Amino acid sequence: MTSTTPGAEAVSAPLRDAATVVLVRDAAEGIEVFLQRRVKQMAFAGGMTVFPGGGVDKRDADADLAWTGPDAAWWATQFASDAETAQALVCAAVRETFEECGVLLATDADGTFADPDGLSDDRRRLVEKSLSFAQFLTSRGLTLRADLLRPLAHWITPVNEKRRYDTRFFLAAMPDGQHADAETTEAEVARWVNARVAIDSWAEGKHFLMPPTWSQLHYVSGFSTIDELLGAERVIEPILPNVTPGAGLAGLGFPNSDEYFRTLGDQKPPEITL
Repeated sequence: MTSTTPGAEAVSAPLRDAATVVLVRDAAEGIEVFLQRRVKQMAFAGGMTVFPGGGVDKRDADADLAWTGPDAAWWATQFASDAETAQALVCAAVRETFEECGVLLATDADGTFADPDGLSDDRRRLVEKSLSFAQFLTSRGLTLRADLLRPLAHWITPVNEKRRYDTRFFLAAMPDGQHADAETTEAEVARWVNARVAIDSWAEGKHFLMPPTWSQLHYVSGFSTIDELLGAERVIEPILPNVTPGAGLAGLGFPNSDEYFRTLGDQKPPEITL
C-alpha cells in the first residue's frame, strides 16, 4: 500500500465500500472498454470519464442467494476484506453493471443469460433502492455469476477528499447476446472505446481520467485479447495515494504517477467530450 501523511487519517472522511467494473470486449483494433462521462452534477467525480460502479448495499452482505463461481471467502482474500463485505462487493459489481449500462451477469437455472430488456422495472427499482440485488435475483430465479468476474485492483480515495471510497475494481467480459446502453441518469455520454485510444484522448485533453481510471486503462491496454487479460495473474494490493497538502491533484503520489502527470501536462479537469 502507498502510505500517506502521518496522522491524517484521524480527521479524514469515513470510507465507504464500493465496486467498479471494467467491462471489456474484443475488437479488431484491440480490447475495448465501456466508459461513461458522469454528469457534472454528481457529487463525486462529476464530469469525469469512469467505469460503471457504485457503493455496496449492506442488505446483500449476508443474503442467501444463488451463486456460481469463487465464493465470498475467496473474494475476501483477494480484496482484503471479510466474507460479508466481499459478498456485498461482488453483488455491487454485478448490480451496478446492470443499473448503469443494462448488462446483467446472471443466468437462469439452465445457464442462459437473462434478457435485460425484459427487466426494466427491476432495473428502475434497483436504482431507487426499493429492491435489493439479492431480492431481485431470488425473485427472478437467477444465479449471480461470480465466475465471470476477475479481481483487478483496489484503490482508496485520498484522505483529503470529502467523499472517500474503498473501491475494488473488477474485470468482466461482455456476455454474448447482451448490449451496453447509456440509459442511466448518472452519465451524459457512454460508449465503447479502445483502451489505448481512451488514454491518448485523455492526453489530448478530450476527456479527463482520474488516476484509478487511467491506471486500469493503462493496464488493460497492455493486452491484445480478452483471454490474455482475464487469464493474467494479478496480486491485488490496496493503493492509498500520498497527499502533499495544498498541491491539489499534482500532489498525489501513486504507482506510475510520474507517467500520469507527465502525460497530463498542464491539463485541468476540462469541459470535455468523450
